[in-house]
Amino acid sequence: MEKREQAIEYFECKNLPSGEYRELCEKAQRVLPDAYSAYSGFSVGAALLLENGEVITGTNQENAALPSGMCAERTALFYAGSRFPQVRVRAMAIAAADRNGPVKEYVAPCGACRQVMAETIRRGGDFDVILCGEERTILLRASALLPFPFEDSKTVRLEEVF
Repeated sequence: MEKREQAIEYFECKNLPSGEYRELCEKAQRVLPDAYSAYSGFSVGAALLLENGEVITGTNQENAALPSGMCAERTALFYAGSRFPQVRVRAMAIAAADRNGPVKEYVAPCGACRQVMAETIRRGGDFDVILCGEERTILLRASALLPFPFEDSKTVRLEEVF
């Protein structure tokens, strides 16, 4: 079996290799005030770039009846899948802020969001993910976030991953 390598690149947000990706990070940051994070005080914004050039944004939406809320990443991915079901995701940027403002370090998606990303990959192909922090930003492939996704009754063998 061939071993798969996953490259992770670190940047300052302003130094991302693509102007398109810098813009995507800025859009994820701009929607942070739209998050409903009344309970945690932790806001997350996501921005998706679709193959057709559309940009879809989403924010986390909390609810007192846990776990009835929704993460920003799933909000954006589900909306894109509903609005543009045949259009491939090219990239996703994720930004976060706490009560003191934007986070300095990037934040990674939760497990449920990673699984939804895995389904998105299965339907349309892998895509870039930009985890945007004020001081440190990561660029990686969505497939690197969840090495053992749930799949249609298919058993994933360790040799297929490593």
